[in-house]
Amino acid sequence: MSDSINAAAAEAEPALSAGRIASLAHQFVETPSVSGDEAALAALVAAHLERCEALEVTRIGDNVVARRRGEDGEPVLFAGHLDTVPPSQGVRPPSLRGGVLAGLGAVDMKGGLAVLVALATAPGRFRRPATFVFYAREEIARSRSGLLEIAAARADVLEAGAAVIAEPTGGVLEAGCQGVLRLRVRLAGARAHTARPWMGENAIHRLAPLLERAARFVPREPELDGCRYRESLEAVAVSGGVAPNVVPDAAEVLLAHRFAPDRSAHAAQAALEDYLAPALRREAGDVVELEEAAPAAAPGLEHPILSALVAASAAAPRAKLGWTDVAFFSERGVPAANFGPGDPLLAHGAAEEVSTAELERCALVLASLV
Repeated sequence: MSDSINAAAAEAEPALSAGRIASLAHQFVETPSVSGDEAALAALVAAHLERCEALEVTRIGDNVVARRRGEDGEPVLFAGHLDTVPPSQGVRPPSLRGGVLAGLGAVDMKGGLAVLVALATAPGRFRRPATFVFYAREEIARSRSGLLEIAAARADVLEAGAAVIAEPTGGVLEAGCQGVLRLRVRLAGARAHTARPWMGENAIHRLAPLLERAARFVPREPELDGCRYRESLEAVAVSGGVAPNVVPDAAEVLLAHRFAPDRSAHAAQAALEDYLAPALRREAGDVVELEEAAPAAAPGLEHPILSALVAASAAAPRAKLGWTDVAFFSERGVPAANFGPGDPLLAHGAAEEVSTAELERCALVLASLV
């Protein structure tokens, strides 16, 4: 371990021991909290936090905010979402055996929640002020996020010099995040009887060049703060058709595009529409509609808190290719990064599990910041 982690361990043990964190995480995994039904877990988290006299705890709906004073320095914010996706078929029941925690949400992200609760309630003085945010409804539409609810009620509690989101990253800092665009492309045709198809134009057939162009998309791979991002473009839904004896006059494809943090959502959409243009005939009625846009977030690793996190983790940072709520904080001028326990490849699956040793290590790395 680095010197900063050793110092954190000496100050905070046994509050940050693997046993205590694993016990918290097991309680959290045993408490169902599918998106929209987080009240029970929010109450459990709040109960643990309220036992610590050093914390000022506030409930905002099914969200919990705990603030702790520090001696000096720029404030840091730690955040984690309370909800999970619905259970999949064959999901493992909650268990804590042989140093491994298993069950729905063990990775995404109740292990991370336990790390944050243990850190928030650790004894001793904090060197810098810290805020801990436990929020609802991350796994569903962004418009329903508990962070928006907190921002509307108490925007002041979200102010910080930098933020760390306890998303599962395997204990490696994942910098920033890529943005998301979803475009619905409607192609026009002309109806005709299938006995006389030359009298019309088959809109479904017109999808072929558009889909081929999407399949041949060459991703940009910009490198920012030493982290390499990789864009993508995928067709994720196709629809069309009128009747078995009718040449269809309309067809649609839904495209999902992930774009790197060196572009705004507006710039990414403009570049994508330019790329698709050879397969479109707008004068004939083809339409491109924006269904969803979520901004990317820059790495921000030049910020002292985030650079200290990289050093304490003793691992080279990597780009976050998915979208996370670091973008929420980045939009508000707060540099943010992803760092937490658990293999992200296990998230949302039936075999979620995380080792208690990893829970402890992540807690000690984060403790070195405060």
